[in-house]
Amino acid sequence: MKPVALRAPIYLLAGRPTGRRGDADPLLVRALASAGAASPSVAYIGAASDDSRSFFVMLSEHLRACGAGPVTLAPLAGRRAAVDKARAILEAADVIFVSGGDVVAGMAVLGEQQIVPYLRELYETGKPFVGVSAGSIMLGQQWVRWEDPADDGSASLFPCMGLAPLTCDTHGEADGWDELRALLRLSPEGTVGYGIPAGAGLLVHPDGTLEALGAPVQRFVRTVRAVARKRDLRPGEAENVMRET
Repeated sequence: MKPVALRAPIYLLAGRPTGRRGDADPLLVRALASAGAASPSVAYIGAASDDSRSFFVMLSEHLRACGAGPVTLAPLAGRRAAVDKARAILEAADVIFVSGGDVVAGMAVLGEQQIVPYLRELYETGKPFVGVSAGSIMLGQQWVRWEDPADDGSASLFPCMGLAPLTCDTHGEADGWDELRALLRLSPEGTVGYGIPAGAGLLVHPDGTLEALGAPVQRFVRTVRAVARKRDLRPGEAENVMRET
């Protein structure tokens, strides 16, 4: 790989509302165009869906409708996993796309294959990354899981890829961002979490500046006593997550 001067921005997208998948998503169109290539080639990470073939076919069609060229699965999950092949696909692609599914399962696959350090290396040398749904969460710093879903006391935090210097949740507006709030309750005072609603996104610049895309992104902060709602980050506004508390 030939190093470049700057990292590329990261796009964290929630995905479109149910029933609108056939239409081109303007945020995904923008994210793919940011690679600077006509019909950019896409390396598809499907770890969060166990490299589901049907999910890959569906999302490949959606990516091409949004301007992508060839979309190639980087095989990391299950019996068809081939890490050397996956690394070659990831290196050759114009864009790396991290798809949705289950965050816990997806990070388990990436950990088992010991691929996260390589993904960080690709990011540091300028490879653009785009996440959707669980993929956006996985690109962030950490997430929450429960040993016993019926026991709130069994919740614990675990690390994600850490490419984006923040913690986010996606399309959790219907339940009041319960999982994001649970994560923040386990986090140090001052930790901020970002709730990206359906149809919206966050653009993360290399210097830590954030922009809301498509719709306001909700923000929550861990205070001494509780998790409090902050003012939304609205499209056209920016903040630097490195300085924001």
